[in-house]
Amino acid sequence: MAAIGWLASYDRRWIVGDAVAGITLAAYLLPAALGDASLAGLPPQAGLYAVLFGGLVFWAFCSSRHTAVSVTSALSLLIGVSIAPLAGGDPVKFAQLAALTAVLTAALAFAAWVARAGVVVNFVSETVLVGFKCGVAFVLASTQVPKLLGFKGGEGDFWSRAAHIIEHIGETHAASLWLGLAALAVLVAGKRFLPNRPVALLVVIAGILATSVFDLSARGVHTLGVVPQGLPAFGVPIPGRAVINDLLPIAMAAFLLASVETAAIGRMFALKHGYRFDPNREFLAIGSANLLSGVGQGFPISGGLSQSLVNESAGAKTPLSGLIAAVIIGTITLFFTSLLSDLPQPVLASIVLVAVAGLVHVSVIRRLWRFGREEFGVAALAFLGVLGSGILQGVMIGAVLSILLLLRRGSRPNAVELGRVANSSRFASLRGAPDRTRVPGVFVFRVDGALLYFNVEHVRDQFAAQLAAREDPITSAVFSLGSVPNLDLAGADLLMDLRRHLAARGIVLRLAGARGEVQQDLVRAGFDPAAAGAYPSVEAALG
Repeated sequence: MAAIGWLASYDRRWIVGDAVAGITLAAYLLPAALGDASLAGLPPQAGLYAVLFGGLVFWAFCSSRHTAVSVTSALSLLIGVSIAPLAGGDPVKFAQLAALTAVLTAALAFAAWVARAGVVVNFVSETVLVGFKCGVAFVLASTQVPKLLGFKGGEGDFWSRAAHIIEHIGETHAASLWLGLAALAVLVAGKRFLPNRPVALLVVIAGILATSVFDLSARGVHTLGVVPQGLPAFGVPIPGRAVINDLLPIAMAAFLLASVETAAIGRMFALKHGYRFDPNREFLAIGSANLLSGVGQGFPISGGLSQSLVNESAGAKTPLSGLIAAVIIGTITLFFTSLLSDLPQPVLASIVLVAVAGLVHVSVIRRLWRFGREEFGVAALAFLGVLGSGILQGVMIGAVLSILLLLRRGSRPNAVELGRVANSSRFASLRGAPDRTRVPGVFVFRVDGALLYFNVEHVRDQFAAQLAAREDPITSAVFSLGSVPNLDLAGADLLMDLRRHLAARGIVLRLAGARGEVQQDLVRAGFDPAAAGAYPSVEAALG
């Protein structure tokens, strides 16, 4: 277990910080567990079970010292909108399918851990995540606004839910609205003036007291209702192959969301506090947390950004704070859930809405717009994909967009003609550099990136176009491979074709600066060993 390493060197002075952070974290997790369970369409105890059982094991396996495992808005909505059609309106079946999805998510995480696939999470770009999170925020809001206004919400995608809200706005329940707005005001003020403090817990307590004092139920305000006390029956039903086939895409989307979010949080804290982060170890932690959550009648969970920030700012020194928080949530689950039944639904909706607002980062969107329309367009496509196609399809769209963006960039590596830097033996790009001059009769060309099957035609076209632009007679060409980390057979064939075609025109092609691995690949492809590594630099090739 990862815990063995830091427990062996645990400083007793850290226990105060971990204990305070654990208590603060538990106060923050409680309303989040209730709100996200509601968002998932599950009973409130499902959120408590997920946070409790996931928290009992995550701390022992994670490599991050500050990441807190929790239910999250994105995963909760994914479960709510994706599993509801499979449950057919049966709440018992819904809960079973949600728990089984957590177990399948765990299986995928364990497989990724065994395969040491930590690098995979880096393939989902931050640009796509920005658009995806914004889309999730809008979809989440469309599910909570009706609860805030006091009427039943609509079904379908974001546009259908938004249309439902507009059509039924006249049915707004005044008491529910004013109660929800008051809770929103307190939460927003708390976020502004008391950041990373358990203001949401105070709002939950105030809402419960208000129900009793003002008899809100009699006034038509919907409350949370009965929350079962004690622990659930452990285990999940053994599904048939058809059920697994239905749930597997949902579990894959949940795993993708959980792994990307948890890895991003872990990297952020590791850089800030100067310790080593192991994304592969995080797969083991996510898998363990989701397995116990599923067996304990919860649903998929992951590292939560806001919860982790609360944990860190409250003084956490090690993952022990997560265990302390889980023990506190367990105590509430065992003995005090009856106190939660009077929590007003508008107050719960306001907690979710404030959490949802944290998914939209206007400054990041503006930065994307300033950086480039392409980046902004990718984020916009991910955003619209979630709104129009739903969370599950939105996750897949985001993953595909990330890969396509990577391939597009990789398919167009920088390919430039080089010139000699004044009064030196160095060569650099001629673009916008008046101090660099061409060598008469010699065409010097460089590619900044790997030479692979999907970019060789781009490189070929650039080589031909820039060579054709030379007005002086060319007798030799130098292809600089110093910035080529690797190549495949198509890349080697490109160099062979260039050498053959240039030779037909009376131009000699020399390869310069090839690294050891690139040299070996060229030799395996059929190049003469002497030609592959004869020139360590462009200057040497000119000699």
